[in-house]
Amino acid sequence: MKFAEYKGLDLPGISKTVLQDWKDKEVFQKSVDQREGQPSYVFFEGPPSANGLPGIHHAMARTIKDIFPRYKTMKGFQVKRKAGWDTHGLPIELGVEKALGITKEDIGTKISVEEYNKACRDAVMRYTDVWNDMTDKVGYWVDMEDPYITYEPKYMESVWWLLKEIYNKGLIYKGYTIQPYSPKAGTGLSSHELNQPGTYQDVTDTTVTAQFKAVEETLPKSLQGLDAPLYFLAWTTTPWTLPSNTALTVGPKIEYVLVRSFNQYTFEPMNVLLAKALVGKQFSGKYQSVDTLEAIQQYSKEDKKIPYLVVSSLKGTDLIGAKYEQLMTGVLPCEHPENAFRVIGGDFVTTEDGTGIVHTAPTFGADDALVAKQATPEIPPMLVLDSEGNKVPLVNLQGKFRPEVTGLAGKYVKNEYYPEGEAPERSVDVEIAIRLKEENRAFKVEKYVHSYPNCWRTDKPILYYPLDSWFIKMTEVKDKMVSLNQQINWKPKATGEGRFGNWLANANDWNLSRSRYWGIPLPIWRTADGKEEVMIGSVAELKAAMANSVAAGHMAKDIFEDFVVGDHSEANYARIDLHKNIVDQVVLVSSTGAPMYRESDLIDVWFDSGAMPYAQWHYPFENKELIDENKAFPADFIAEGVDQTRGWFYTLHAIATMVFDRPAYKNVVSNGMVLDKDGKKMSKRLGNAIDPFDTIEAHGADATRWYMISNANPWDNLKFDPDGIVEVKRKFFGTLYNTYSFFSLYANLDHFDNSAPQIPLADRPEIDRWVLSELHSLIIRVEAAYEAYEPTKAARAISDFVQENLSNWYVRLCRRRFWKGEYGPDKIAAYQTLYECLLVVSKLSAPIAPFFMDKLYLDLASVCDPNVKESVHLAQFPEANSAVIDTHLERKMQLAQNTCSLVLSIRQKEKLKVRQPLQKIMVPVSAAVKAADLKAVSSLILSEVNVKELEILEDSSDILVKQIKPNFKTLGPKFGPKMKAVAAAIQSLTSKDINQIEQNGTIELQIDGNKIALELSDVEISSQDIEGWLVASSGPLTVALDATLSPALKAEGIARELVNRIQNLRKDSGFEVTDKIVIKFLKDPFIDSALLDNLEYIKTETLATEILVETTLKEGLPIEFDEVRSVLFIEKQN
Repeated sequence: MKFAEYKGLDLPGISKTVLQDWKDKEVFQKSVDQREGQPSYVFFEGPPSANGLPGIHHAMARTIKDIFPRYKTMKGFQVKRKAGWDTHGLPIELGVEKALGITKEDIGTKISVEEYNKACRDAVMRYTDVWNDMTDKVGYWVDMEDPYITYEPKYMESVWWLLKEIYNKGLIYKGYTIQPYSPKAGTGLSSHELNQPGTYQDVTDTTVTAQFKAVEETLPKSLQGLDAPLYFLAWTTTPWTLPSNTALTVGPKIEYVLVRSFNQYTFEPMNVLLAKALVGKQFSGKYQSVDTLEAIQQYSKEDKKIPYLVVSSLKGTDLIGAKYEQLMTGVLPCEHPENAFRVIGGDFVTTEDGTGIVHTAPTFGADDALVAKQATPEIPPMLVLDSEGNKVPLVNLQGKFRPEVTGLAGKYVKNEYYPEGEAPERSVDVEIAIRLKEENRAFKVEKYVHSYPNCWRTDKPILYYPLDSWFIKMTEVKDKMVSLNQQINWKPKATGEGRFGNWLANANDWNLSRSRYWGIPLPIWRTADGKEEVMIGSVAELKAAMANSVAAGHMAKDIFEDFVVGDHSEANYARIDLHKNIVDQVVLVSSTGAPMYRESDLIDVWFDSGAMPYAQWHYPFENKELIDENKAFPADFIAEGVDQTRGWFYTLHAIATMVFDRPAYKNVVSNGMVLDKDGKKMSKRLGNAIDPFDTIEAHGADATRWYMISNANPWDNLKFDPDGIVEVKRKFFGTLYNTYSFFSLYANLDHFDNSAPQIPLADRPEIDRWVLSELHSLIIRVEAAYEAYEPTKAARAISDFVQENLSNWYVRLCRRRFWKGEYGPDKIAAYQTLYECLLVVSKLSAPIAPFFMDKLYLDLASVCDPNVKESVHLAQFPEANSAVIDTHLERKMQLAQNTCSLVLSIRQKEKLKVRQPLQKIMVPVSAAVKAADLKAVSSLILSEVNVKELEILEDSSDILVKQIKPNFKTLGPKFGPKMKAVAAAIQSLTSKDINQIEQNGTIELQIDGNKIALELSDVEISSQDIEGWLVASSGPLTVALDATLSPALKAEGIARELVNRIQNLRKDSGFEVTDKIVIKFLKDPFIDSALLDNLEYIKTETLATEILVETTLKEGLPIEFDEVRSVLFIEKQN
């Protein structure tokens, strides 16, 4: 049986072939089944939403998630990977509303909740086939045949069970609080949704510093009887909240001043109060400070500058209790209006910006609501009664002013809320500012750039709005969450300790309520007065409660009468639906016989996804052992984007902490973003989005995956450049393919069979022992990288080995062993060594490049391994053999490689072809460069760089001119204030001193009468060219190359170039590698010279039996290089 040979590298074609083989042979399922009974490795799939198309970042995420389960499977673990679909929430609902041409307000009128939810269910899996296709093509192994789906009754029932567990611990409560609210989505948002990446955006808003007119008789005596009206100045970036103002808040300890001046818009005289520290900031531009009252009295509105005079000062405590006139009249709070429009105290007031007096609207600010409630008497919020007698804010849930707000009724408070193209030129903020200017109530109006949160799904501004919501008391468990987070291995560590750790430490209570329709209903039923409530934790509980309700006459029948409790079959659960349009029909009965109705809210969709460790198995109703016996919980590994620190990572951790008092996962890779090649965020609008299907079709999944993993750590942002994939394809896969092709070509010619007895390691040449040592050291490094969840290190180590050690060094140095000589022990050892290297590389690389490495593995192992597996992914991960590792040999060979690299860099720089022999190189020894090591590899170095002699210099001080300078990066931390003195001493070191520190790695210096030890890392040493020699250095290694060309060296160089031309012509002519040939040259004096001393060399290298020089040659290939001008002709020997 022969090794497969190919005409070229076709990565996309290999992927398609291997993918079909996997499906035909059910390789993925076998990778799970064959590990039955082995230790399990638990992976959680973060559920994507299938109503949108996948992007290149999803290919990246799926690659990262695929690597470690593949690796752990090869290490002998059983790795079950259940796919999942996130099917609820705003992404689906907003998409459906757009498709149907409706808004949230139309649900229940133009379309029933039942019809709407059906449309959502139909839309949810719109792109499932596309996602499955991408998942297959990128090589992500996950069970797509039996995924968990968050809208299925079993999943929803498990979520209800979790909620009841949390409820029973006293952690769920209902509260009327100011919450982030999205008018365009029509629902409140949790704090973790508000902190998704990109939610806070810089916006330019109209700001107003408003003048609130004081009621004189309520002021301190010192502020009464003034010559002009007195105003409190308060600044706001949200003028639309001014109609809802009911208080002004001062800092009790802040110093405030009375300032006499004039309004810059109406030129009316005024006295104003503001914080002393902010006078200069507010009275800027048109205003000018004066020292006397006369300057104020002499002012005319025609003057270019408006004078202002600081009259007196007082503390904030002196202002508390003062009253002011309502800024924008027309409507009063429906409760206790007499307690509104007062100055109150608050410790949160600062003098960083504004005026030091805070406009307070308890309806639209959490801090405002708190400080208003703490005041005595309480400051009432600006709430009015609607037509049904309910207390409501002046802005409705759509973000529009109510009819009570004269002049602004029906207008959106943010222009972004208008349908596209319908926004007015003037926003309500501008309208309010203009009105206040006209009414002498605006001190200053200006544009201001600040950061403001947008809804994570609609990308429209949020409002802070009073909502009746259900909350989870995260503040009570946050210390436990912080503690449990210490047990989690975060990649990178900084994300776990910083971004995630800080988020946990400052966790707010979780707003669980969502005022939507398509999601998991909150399973709480309450009486109308709110005095009795029940939390339902299962379908069985609901049925029992419905039976009681039917008996009490509140329900005609059990709507789930066909459902059989205890029957967990899919058919039984298909009989029920737990969505809003169904369960809202359920009326339960309280202990006092009163009817109980379900709270209308759905739950936050992030709770859905955080529940997946348990709900995917229908825990605790089925599969209890998977969770209780730690078979499928906690996860050994999860991975998603860094944005999930405020999303899935958070909700997983929160639920596991509350219900199970343990972390939900042990290791987490927090992926960075995939940007375009210029570092910009990808988007269709910018035209820089990359289609994953196009990329995989063009380059193959393996090259795409290898590029993404090797280019940057998964947690770093990746600047995605398709040219980088091309480079990976050429450098890594091309090199590996060429190495295999070289092996298969000669192995087939020699009928090599690796199942034959192995040549003992001790009997193999040093080059074999070296590459095998490097191979087994590589196994250790790659395994350590995978174990540490650092696939980039693994990919780079493998790539370096393949390119530098295997191809560029081993194969190149051993070529002659493969195609010359008899099929004896030396050649067999070469084949066995190269075979092992290729086979091990296929296994080490398989987790990252699953298609190509499977093909490579089977092309090798299926020929001569009777125990070959059906796939590399069913094989065992390689184990390093410490007996094979020879670190001394590796160090010697590394020295040879580095020396060659320096010499070749000189050749390249000086345009000296490698085929041109040179006479001599000199290498000085040092602490890191041992003479014995150099002698051991000298012949190898000379062969590689095509030089005749290598001279080892024990003392190079008289030959090489070296320069030394301080390395301030190490000197600073090491010597501190002595650094300058140490640096001066380094500059004065002699060439012998430099030689000493190079050889010994250290030298003693006298600094200010004290001895200090200077190490090699504390200095930077470089070498200068010397006459007739070319010098290069890298770290402790220096080489000097004699570039002088003698006539004999020139002739040998020509001979080597001729060999190259002949070999190329053999190949182009289609000759077999074993064909003997006759060579003819057109006469040329330089060729004559080359043939004189190099005839046998040329004949041996080219398998020529005869070389002829003709005075005329009518056919052949013209050759021109250096001074040679000739014609070359070859033919097979008859």
